[in-house]
Amino acid sequence: MEKAIASKRPKREWIYVKKPAGQLYRYRQWVGYALLLFLIAAPLVRINGEPMLLFNIVDRKFVILGSVFWPQDLHIFVFGMLIAMVCVVLFTVVYGRIWCGWTCPQTIFMELVFRRIEYWIEGDWQQQKRLQQAKRNTEWYLRKGGKHLIFFLISFGISNVFLAYIIGAEQLWQIMTDPIGQHIGGLISLVLFTLVFYAVFAFVREIVCTTICPYGRLQGVMLDDKSMTVAYDYKRGEPRGHRKKGGDQQLGDCVDCGLCVHVCPTGIDIRDGLQMECVNCTACIDACDAVMEKLNKPKRLIGFFTVGQIEGDVEAKSGNTRAIAYSVVLIVLLAVFGWLLFSRSQVDGTLLRAKGSSYQLREDGTVSNLYSLELINKTQQDMPFELVSENAGFTVQLVNHIAELKQGGVAQLSFFLVSRQSDIKSYKTNVKVQVMVDGNVVETMKTTFVAPPL
Repeated sequence: MEKAIASKRPKREWIYVKKPAGQLYRYRQWVGYALLLFLIAAPLVRINGEPMLLFNIVDRKFVILGSVFWPQDLHIFVFGMLIAMVCVVLFTVVYGRIWCGWTCPQTIFMELVFRRIEYWIEGDWQQQKRLQQAKRNTEWYLRKGGKHLIFFLISFGISNVFLAYIIGAEQLWQIMTDPIGQHIGGLISLVLFTLVFYAVFAFVREIVCTTICPYGRLQGVMLDDKSMTVAYDYKRGEPRGHRKKGGDQQLGDCVDCGLCVHVCPTGIDIRDGLQMECVNCTACIDACDAVMEKLNKPKRLIGFFTVGQIEGDVEAKSGNTRAIAYSVVLIVLLAVFGWLLFSRSQVDGTLLRAKGSSYQLREDGTVSNLYSLELINKTQQDMPFELVSENAGFTVQLVNHIAELKQGGVAQLSFFLVSRQSDIKSYKTNVKVQVMVDGNVVETMKTTFVAPPL
């Protein structure tokens, strides 16, 4: 029974995409290649001695535009993620899946790198079809083998770029230049990621956008009749049909040439209405505009429209309440995010009472508590520092003396807080310890001092 059901499942129909051309495609190339350049350069370019971007999960070190962030800055990343989510929702509500077609790494690599190599080696879509159906000979194997070899090498390069974001360009270079035996784990990771990227761009392809990516499925929930998206003006185009001399003059502007389908990277027909698989790549707009130009018809039979605009709904052309609401939320989040960034302290500290310790009564009439302290220097400069107590009558006695925090470094210290027992008024006293740099307080930490009063 299961075999019978499986046999009825439709086999995947391989999509052969016609080579796109047109004004919007040129714009998309500029945007895509600029983003590719940024992707490759970001882990290599240094700002204040740090990479432009680094997400070192192993060492819990994150760098954005040369500024170092540590786990203690998690709240800033939370707001950053909230802003990113609101941006995605906002742009989807207003412009549909424009992210997918113009800026998503999957689309950029697929359409502007791998697909163009395919055109170069195998030809346009019809030539690719004929090659696939042709007799297996030396030329066939050379073309197919050469294409997949280049695909694999580019996938290996992409894996190295993404690894540079995680461990840093210097560490990646060390792995590449050291003997293979010293970095077996790194090599295995590179090979696995290479195989994943190769499988995605050589075989999985549009299935990532149409089935795997959750964003494509969410867009159906976020779009409404006021959302701007790539659409077919069916009122102008229908009824569609081929033009013939002396034929029916009541036809719409669509000549049913099928070019909008041939250039679609996900294989849909935009004339069937709004579809989850549409990634707003605008290839169908360019193809249709070229045909309209030859027929001396107005362009944008396919273009960026709202459903309301096509239906002629005047109210749909006016404001979008959801877009305004998301914009307000986005502005508030950006303001809070900016304040968190600019108010971030240069030094971050974690102060804890030493585990298993209690107060110590000393012969000179004083009482002490032992503490452990972790200090993180978030700057790119060495920082001489000292610890002082903000509370009168308390002094700091270091167990291990560290006078300087290295740039981007972490220091582990132990110290005693000491006070005369006669000055203690309650069993628990709230105290503050300050980190002083060049006479300025850069961090203040709170803790509790435990001692019996006299």
